[in-house]
Amino acid sequence: MNMDARNQYLKTLQERYFIAKLKKERSSILDEYCRNTGQNRKYVIRKIHSFRPSKPKERKKRKQIYDGYVRAALAQVWEIFDYPCGQRLAPVLKSEVDRLREFCELLIPDEVAEKLKKIAPATIDRALKHQREVLHLKRRYHKKRNSLIYQRIPIKAGGWDRFLPGQVQIDLVEHCGQKASGLFINSVSSCDVATGWWEGEGVMGSGQERAFKALTMIRGRTPFNWIHIHPDNDTAFINWHLVRYAEKEQIDFSRSRPYRKNDNNFVEQKNSTHVRSILGHLRYDTDKELDVINSLYRGEWRLYKNFFQPVMKLKEKIRDKGKVHRKYDVPKTPYHRLIESEHIREDTKKKLTKLYQSLNPAELKRKIDEKLKELYQAYERKRGIQTSFPLKRQTPRMSQDHRIQQSVAQLVS
Repeated sequence: MNMDARNQYLKTLQERYFIAKLKKERSSILDEYCRNTGQNRKYVIRKIHSFRPSKPKERKKRKQIYDGYVRAALAQVWEIFDYPCGQRLAPVLKSEVDRLREFCELLIPDEVAEKLKKIAPATIDRALKHQREVLHLKRRYHKKRNSLIYQRIPIKAGGWDRFLPGQVQIDLVEHCGQKASGLFINSVSSCDVATGWWEGEGVMGSGQERAFKALTMIRGRTPFNWIHIHPDNDTAFINWHLVRYAEKEQIDFSRSRPYRKNDNNFVEQKNSTHVRSILGHLRYDTDKELDVINSLYRGEWRLYKNFFQPVMKLKEKIRDKGKVHRKYDVPKTPYHRLIESEHIREDTKKKLTKLYQSLNPAELKRKIDEKLKELYQAYERKRGIQTSFPLKRQTPRMSQDHRIQQSVAQLVS
């Protein structure tokens, strides 16, 4: 039996040893331990007493002078004088406690009033520690009150029909560059859940009327009827303009859960492949840039993406021991998915087919490159630089005011 085993054995016998009241019982416990371990009896007696738990010394409590009555009155005065610190509150207590009692604002006995006048600043801070924490939590973590319009629009977090065209997710993509202040261009992006058909429109700023006008223009270019629109919680879309429009046109209207981008996953993916991939992360804030962007969105870019860029749709997703296996269908363009859909009218399919046969993808790609070059050159002239890097992510900073840059660029041009 090694040392650890003997000590463990001794601790198990220790409780019986100290509980035993008779000397014979203790003696038999010692005999048992010595017989099993072969240790000396006197050594075991000293050792078993060394393991005896000692009672913790009770700390002498300081006499409490400022009890709960004083703390409650102190908190009331602290609230009346707008939550000052202890050093600022101490002189106020000496001069204002009696006056508050005269005005019947502070109903306390004379004993508590005298204690309030004598309390030190450090004691005030200690006494009000809990009230400060409660006040901080109330200011920081308050329940968000959504307006009536947010309560009126239902939340949708999935359950999309992957074969029914007309369910459109919409989002706003900012082109603010390194600084989000001032007026800059935003892209209104929309994507059909069933076919992946994408449309975009650039607007200056993110006002509700401008975003609504852009959305109506996008709907006019879409080759199918809208039956459902689904934005995130941006105020550019959650407004009475769009709500009344959806009710008038008999379009279902839902919104995503706050801070859940996956509820708008179809259009979020298009924001990367259809907007950021060509416009990058630069700041666009002039009318010239807006004209070029809208020329792209309304013309070659939408035709190139919708007629000649295949899209893969997720068929199933299986989780196996922490690993997710995804299976996709055959890649098809949004145009071909519309042609194969049973929910699209035949005259619409004929128009799309006629348009498809007239398009030259190589010519579309050349025109897209020309317009992008024109956009980048407009940005470079505005900034007074020779080379721009659109796809490089911008680092946010506060040292420059882009509104001043914009006015300077207009004067130069």
